[in-house]
Amino acid sequence: MKPSYRKHLNVLLPAFGALGIMLGLVAYSPKIYRVFCSATGYGGTTQRAYADPTVTSKKTVTVVFDTNVAPGLPWRFEPEQRTVTVHLGEQKMVFFTAENLSDESIVSHATYNVTPTTSGPYFNKIQCFCFNEERLDPHQKIEMPVVFFVDPAFAEDPDNRAVDTITLSYTLLRSVNPSQSKNLARFLPNAPPDPVHGKQLFSERCTACHELDANKTGPRLAGVVGRKAGTVPGYHYSPALQNAGLVWSGDNLDRWLADPKKFVPGARMPVRVLDAPSRHDLVAYLQSAGQKSNRAGSNKAAPGGEF
Repeated sequence: MKPSYRKHLNVLLPAFGALGIMLGLVAYSPKIYRVFCSATGYGGTTQRAYADPTVTSKKTVTVVFDTNVAPGLPWRFEPEQRTVTVHLGEQKMVFFTAENLSDESIVSHATYNVTPTTSGPYFNKIQCFCFNEERLDPHQKIEMPVVFFVDPAFAEDPDNRAVDTITLSYTLLRSVNPSQSKNLARFLPNAPPDPVHGKQLFSERCTACHELDANKTGPRLAGVVGRKAGTVPGYHYSPALQNAGLVWSGDNLDRWLADPKKFVPGARMPVRVLDAPSRHDLVAYLQSAGQKSNRAGSNKAAPGGEF
C-alpha cells in the first residue's frame, strides 16, 4: 500500500469511527435520556418500585392529579379523584378513567412528571398504565389503577421541606409503536386472569424473596395452591401463619396478597398487591406453575421467615 493511501486511511478511519459513535448516540439518546431521568428524577421524572417501603411517616403530603390528551387523540381521560392525602411511605391506589370516543381501536402512551421537580426522586410508582403502550377498542371505557408511594426520605431533603403538595401530571399521546400495545380491557372486572402477565409480575415483584422450588426469605411457592399454610419443610414461619389453619386456595391467596397483615394478624410479609387484576394474574401463574412442577426443590432453612 502506498504511503499516501496509508495517510488517508489514518485520517478517514478515525473519522468514520467518530461518525458511527455520533450516529449511535443520536439513535439511542431518547433511551439514554429516559434512563438518566428515571435514575435521577431529573425534570420531575418519577421512579419505579416493586414493593412498599419498609417505613412510613406521620408526615403527610397532598397529591394532585392533572390529566391531558394530545391533539389528534380522540380519548377522554381524567382522574376519578382530583387529590389524595397520603402519609410518606404509605402505598396508595387511585384510578383514572380512559374512554375511546372514536370508531376505531387506538393505541396510546402516556408521558408523565411530577412538580415540583425536586419531588421526582421520591415519587415511586408500583403499578401504572404509563409503563406500557395501551390499546382501547372503539367506545370502550376503562378504569385504570395507579399504585404509588412517596418515599419518607422526601421530608429530609432540604429542597422539599416546605413542600406539602405534589402534582402528578399525565399526557396521553397516540402511540408510535402500536404493535407493542397491551389491551386495557385487562382492567375490566370480568377480564380472565392472565398467567403470562402473572409470571412477569412474579419476576418483577416476588423473586427478591421467593422462588418456585427453593426457600429464600420467603418459602418456595411451587404447589402453593392447595397447600396448607405454614407447612413447607425447612422454612421458619411466623407463629401467626404457622397456626392460622389456612389452606391456600385462589381466594385465600388473593386476600393474602391484598393485605397480608390484615388477613393474618401477626404475619410479617411486607409486600401488598393493591390492584385486583395483578393479584388475579399472580394467582393464575402460581396455579399454572404448580400444575407444571410438583417437585420438592431445595428445602434449606431460610433465616428469619417473612411469613
